[in-house]
Amino acid sequence: MKLDKMIAVRTNKTIYRDGDTCVKVFNEEYSKADVLNEALNQARVEETGLNIPKILGVTMNDGKWAIVSEFIKGKTLAQLMEEDPEKKAEYIELLVDLQMSVHAKTCPLLTKLKDKMNRKITIADLDATTRYDLHTRLEGMPKHNKVCHGDFNPSNIIITEDGTPYILDWSHATQGNASADVARTYLLFMLKGDFDGAELYLNLFCEKSGTAKKYVQKWMPIVAASQSVKGNEKEREFLLSWTNVVDYE
Repeated sequence: MKLDKMIAVRTNKTIYRDGDTCVKVFNEEYSKADVLNEALNQARVEETGLNIPKILGVTMNDGKWAIVSEFIKGKTLAQLMEEDPEKKAEYIELLVDLQMSVHAKTCPLLTKLKDKMNRKITIADLDATTRYDLHTRLEGMPKHNKVCHGDFNPSNIIITEDGTPYILDWSHATQGNASADVARTYLLFMLKGDFDGAELYLNLFCEKSGTAKKYVQKWMPIVAASQSVKGNEKEREFLLSWTNVVDYE
């Protein structure tokens, strides 16, 4: 394995290209269970027929766990938006179309979104009353079994030279309510300070899917709370500011 061409550095992991393969190397302290779960998630989603890089193996490299998958040559939607801002609306519409294609799939062996969110809300840095309100809100939301990406944003979409889109990074994949996945993407736009992009994205999704905007907004405090348990302090403060259930009644 030749790891001399670095593609990207993320929290707790570094991604390399090795010929026709992509090697994601995790830091030494990264949980083996989380690495294996990420590989398993991706392998399961492969079976849905969605356009994603195929898992080729899980291995060790200098004492660190690594996931080997197909290398997809192209540009991310985030890069394309940056290079051609005038086409931003067109690219966001493509993002919505791709996300809806994900939600059209089912994958019964994926973790249930509600279970994962309940666990995260329990350990969120919130007072007991707020946690109770969030758990109650979550339990009252409709139960669905759609594939949810969990980190669906323009940086995780690669467009090849012939225009074929591939969806990357399935480490957070679950099965559940599509509107929770949409709330997560909306908050990712907001975290990057792209407020116009966030509103355009949400409006397009609701229009194309026939989903009430208010319904997606009811998921915002739940999703924000569950996501606040990771990330840096600035992101955590921003997400916690979205956790007041009363604001979305």
